[in-house]
Amino acid sequence: MNNIAYIALGSNIGERYTYLTEAIQFLNKNQHIQVDDVSSVYETDPVGYTDQNYFLNLVIKISTNLSPQELLKVTQKVENDLGRKREIRWGPRTIDLDILLYNQENIEAENLIVPHPRMFERAFVIVPLLEINQDIKQNISRSQVEEMKRREGVTVWKQKNGEDAFVLFES
Repeated sequence: MNNIAYIALGSNIGERYTYLTEAIQFLNKNQHIQVDDVSSVYETDPVGYTDQNYFLNLVIKISTNLSPQELLKVTQKVENDLGRKREIRWGPRTIDLDILLYNQENIEAENLIVPHPRMFERAFVIVPLLEINQDIKQNISRSQVEEMKRREGVTVWKQKNGEDAFVLFES
C-alpha cells in the first residue's frame, strides 16, 4: 500500500465512542486500507451549528492503494452504514469522516478538496493530527494551537497510551 492518508473522525449522536471505533474497524477490514495510527480521542464543542451535543473527535493515519476518489467513496459508505444523515450543515451526526491529507497531493475536485480546506482553522482536527503527524508543525505555531484549543473547548477524552490504541481492532 503505497499511499498515506489522514482521516478525521467525529461523532456527537448516541454512543459516540462506539461509532468512532466501528468506523475505524470498517476501514481496517477493507483489504485496500490499513490503519497505521490513531490519535487520542478529544471531546470538543460543536462548531458552526452550536445547538447540539459535544463531539468526540480523533484522527487516524492509514496506508492504502486506493485513489483519493476511491477512498472518499469508502468513507462515505462507512458514514451511510453507520446511519449518517446529512440534514443540517455542521449539524449532529452519528459519524463524520473527512480526508485531511493524501500523500503530499493537492486535490481540487467537485466532491473532494485535499488538504482539507479548513483543517488549520479547527482545533478538533489539528490537535489530534499533530499528535500523530509532527511534520505539519511548520504550518502552525504552538500558540495558535493552544489558542484554538481554548477557544473551541478541546479536551482529551481518552488518552492514547501506546499499548492498546483503544482496542479498536478487536475481532
